[in-house]
Amino acid sequence: MVELETRELEYFIALAEELHFGRAAVRLSIAQPALSKAIRRVETRLGVPLFIRSSRHVELTPAGKALQEHGRHALNAVGAAVRHAQRAGDTQAPLRLVLKGGGDAGLLSGLLAAYANQSDARQVDILFSGPADRADFLLSGRADVGLLYAPFDDLDGLAHETLHTEDRVAVVPAGHRLAGRTSVRMSDLEGEVLPRWQGVPGRDGTDPEIASVVQMLQLVAVGRMIGMLPRSLVEPVPAGLVCVPVADAPPSRLVLAWAEQDRRPLVASFVAAALRPLRDRT
Repeated sequence: MVELETRELEYFIALAEELHFGRAAVRLSIAQPALSKAIRRVETRLGVPLFIRSSRHVELTPAGKALQEHGRHALNAVGAAVRHAQRAGDTQAPLRLVLKGGGDAGLLSGLLAAYANQSDARQVDILFSGPADRADFLLSGRADVGLLYAPFDDLDGLAHETLHTEDRVAVVPAGHRLAGRTSVRMSDLEGEVLPRWQGVPGRDGTDPEIASVVQMLQLVAVGRMIGMLPRSLVEPVPAGLVCVPVADAPPSRLVLAWAEQDRRPLVASFVAAALRPLRDRT
């Protein structure tokens, strides 16, 4: 079996992301010849070229693209294993909960209160993520549990439980052609400008990029776009905007998620506390 060292994977991933030997070497704090030698060694060991090189251009081969995708997951797994091992030996370490600002559907206070009643409860550190990287926080071990939105967040490699389900609404200016409707369908939104979240590919590369719900609502208010969001992210509805239910949009689910292989009592205790009110109602 061909084996690669973690350091070799780090070198490869840096070059795959930078596509420039000089920038990748600076990022890794090594000399450029050393990076070139390491990449050639990896290619020889694998028996396939990973990059197409010219004097002005570096690009990934199909084999390189495959290694980039799976290699990043491997590095995340190694990093998570190290962090989990270190934290398992620290009985006082706080539990780290990641979420998007405002992305808790009003449940956060109740979750924290329920967990505080656990006999083994620890301090909870709240981490705020970017628009679309909460899964990365969990897979890399930077957070223990997270609040994610399905079907928008990637749940691959994560265990999860649904805490709340809600409809999705089109957010439009009060004077918009759809503002007086009691509901709309996805087809009614065709031709409208819809944003894409920062770091998430859009429909055709021309969709305006946004980094937060606040930014989206400001741009909707001045007529630059319309939005489509889980209802709780737009409550209370800002003045000058109208929310119209999208009848045929898949519902949005707020889920509590954690790394699939994470069996630590720290995580199990928080999950049990979060789910207890749901199970008590059934």
